[in-house]
Formats: sequence, structure tokens, C-alpha cells
Amino acid sequence: MKTPDDEIRAIVAETLAEQHRLQQASIDAIVLKTVASVLASFGIEDDDRKELRADFQHLRRWRTSVEQAQSYTFKAVITVIATGLMGAVWLGVKVVLGK
Repeated sequence: MKTPDDEIRAIVAETLAEQHRLQQASIDAIVLKTVASVLASFGIEDDDRKELRADFQHLRRWRTSVEQAQSYTFKAVITVIATGLMGAVWLGVKVVLGK
């Protein structure tokens, strides 16, 4: 059998948990309303969510392709410099051995 103190603690804990759930629901509603108003201030309505998502996906693909192109460009520049140095060394060796 529960003691009166245990029953009081259980009631208080249940009340606090319910208050936390209500506060969390209120916070979620406020955040949702804030985000919607910020997007609306940018001219993006609730109906445009799919288009906005597609735009962000396109931007991400474009950014990754640009990063990949930069990587290939860097590798190509390093290859050209290394090839030029090796050619200069080879010509130097040919000149020295040719005399």
C-alpha cells in the first residue's frame, strides 16, 4: 500500500510532467509560427515548401559539383607544375651529358 507521501510525490510528478508537455507543445507552436513568418517575409509561402526543398537540393548539388571541380583543377595544376619541373630536369641532364 502506498503511503500518503508517495501518493503526493506521484501526483506532483504527474502534474509537472503534464506542465512540461504543455510547455513543449506551446514552444513548438511558437517556433513553427516564427519560422513560417520568417519564410513569408522572404516571399515563401506555406504552399512553396516542396519548391523550396527542391531549390535547396539543387543548391547543394551545385555546391558539391563546384567543390569537385576545384579539386580536379588543383590536381591538374599540380600535375602541370610537376611535369614542367621534370622536363626541366631532363633537359638539364641532356645538356650536361651532351657535352
